[in-house]
Amino acid sequence: MKLAIFGIGGTGGVIGGYLANAGNDVAFLARGEHLTAMQENGLTIHTKHRGDIHVEPCKAMHAEDYAETPDVLFVCVKYYGIDAAIALAQRVAGPDTLVIPILNVFGTGAVMQEKLPGKTVLDGCIYVFAKRSAPGVIEQPQEILRVFYGFRPEQDDRLAPKAAKLEKILRAADIHAHFTEDIQRDALTKFSFVSPMGAAGLYYGVTSDAFQKDGEVRETFVGLIREVEALGHAMGVTFDRDLVAADLKLMDGFAPGLTTSMQRDVAGGGPSEFSGLVSRIVVLGKKYHVPTPLYQRIHDWGKARGLV
Repeated sequence: MKLAIFGIGGTGGVIGGYLANAGNDVAFLARGEHLTAMQENGLTIHTKHRGDIHVEPCKAMHAEDYAETPDVLFVCVKYYGIDAAIALAQRVAGPDTLVIPILNVFGTGAVMQEKLPGKTVLDGCIYVFAKRSAPGVIEQPQEILRVFYGFRPEQDDRLAPKAAKLEKILRAADIHAHFTEDIQRDALTKFSFVSPMGAAGLYYGVTSDAFQKDGEVRETFVGLIREVEALGHAMGVTFDRDLVAADLKLMDGFAPGLTTSMQRDVAGGGPSEFSGLVSRIVVLGKKYHVPTPLYQRIHDWGKARGLV
């Protein structure tokens, strides 16, 4: 399979790096100093659980220079870069290309699909803690790496055999992949962790260790999870686990001192996914008549600071 990764940050860098390290044909679509470093020295992923992964030579290029038709296009940009991803998919995705957005924001696939008639856009999500630490370098301090993707209800699944083949390729590359039959449930399950952690972490200005002890931060984290859970129930989603228990267990296993990408983006003064990770729940809560007082509080706080 020909695989293309658009956005080589923590998510795209890890997915692409693992796949390329396993011998797959991977095109890394990047820009700036990061692209230059990969072209000159390859891509390095520093991990604690399996040592360094170094991909060299690295098939890296600017998205505008990519002229192939991939079997799979992984979209791993931030939500505020979705328009560029749509433009890329319009140009390079063929009738048999699987476009798989792996973003933090729930429902991204449906948003892209609306703008890409005739293409096949799945939904996807990932559990990973990783970030770009320098041009051409990705840090993955936690072992967790799970990717979920699948077709939405009533979506044309003509390319299901290709999606199933992709699952085997990902697993062979040491990525715990799941071609799921209920991507809405699985994506919202993941969202129930990353959104509350990002929202509470930003609101209180804290790192992962603050969530691991009793107090206001942990209580807010739990409350936000319950609001996402209530929204899911209103949308007809049946969860296969206790979200609070599962998310607390995941959080308690993290190393101390970790922050989310939204926290780092806001701290850097650039655009962030605040509207997708926080404000979106407020909007959906009103649509489905689900009270979201904690999300509303953090939304109002962020709006006052120009984050919306």
